[in-house]
Amino acid sequence: MTTGRFAPSPTGPLHLGSLVAAVGSWLFARADGGRWLIRMEDLDTPRVVDGAAEEIVSALERYGLTSDAAVVSQSARIDQYERALDTLKRKGLVYECGCSRAELARAASAPAGAEAIYPGTCRNGLPAGRTPRAIRFRAPDEVVAFDDAVFGRIEEQVASRTGDFVVKRADGPFAYQLAVVVDDADQGVTQVVRGADLLASTARQIALQRALDLPAPRYAHLPLVVTGSGAKIGKRDGALPLPTLDAQRVRDTLSLALRILGIDVTPADPRAMLGQALRRFDPARISRQPFVAPAAD
Repeated sequence: MTTGRFAPSPTGPLHLGSLVAAVGSWLFARADGGRWLIRMEDLDTPRVVDGAAEEIVSALERYGLTSDAAVVSQSARIDQYERALDTLKRKGLVYECGCSRAELARAASAPAGAEAIYPGTCRNGLPAGRTPRAIRFRAPDEVVAFDDAVFGRIEEQVASRTGDFVVKRADGPFAYQLAVVVDDADQGVTQVVRGADLLASTARQIALQRALDLPAPRYAHLPLVVTGSGAKIGKRDGALPLPTLDAQRVRDTLSLALRILGIDVTPADPRAMLGQALRRFDPARISRQPFVAPAAD
């Protein structure tokens, strides 16, 4: 059975961009007759806002979106990430890195605006006088290819695109790349639908799946919702804090999210709108282009 999921970070209220990801992941899962889960990605504890997880779940319910299983939080799954890291250590696929962010910024070999490529400073052992700051995964020197349901065929050589990447951070938390791979496998997720900003992470995650002998889900990356200046809209932008919307605005914002996904529906009860959308859902109609959000009232 298909299992999809929506995995927000509880760093603030649900906004239009996250609603698009939630609705899109729900549609993909339900179109296959599958399950849809909610997972809270709360490992970055300094950024987590008290009560935000509950607010997000409550807001999703107002939009007719409820998880088919109990909501899982990453902060309760540290033992699973430790076991995965131990597996990578036994295979010799990770190593300690003593590089600081400042050093990496100075050594960056990527074009302006692109992600820096790790130069391999600590790959063969910590240089003299260095202390461990993070743990990195040895990026395979091979092309990772996958078929995205929206963006088509993607091919990337992780070693040359980003180099060895962090799986456990200097300040202690496990990195997103490792945690999401372990979570998806443990929850039986077969279909990952999320924003296009995470398209660049997918090859790294597939590399980790292969290293840990885990299955790779199918992927679909949805158009980003951006500000008028082209920046990705986020919780700090004050854009449509969805938990506080009245019934009419719930219908309006759900209708807008569906239009971004290429679906027009008649405004009604949110569950009825989702039912209409499911009958009209066609992944081929989803744009690859970002959507400029309307200014908040």
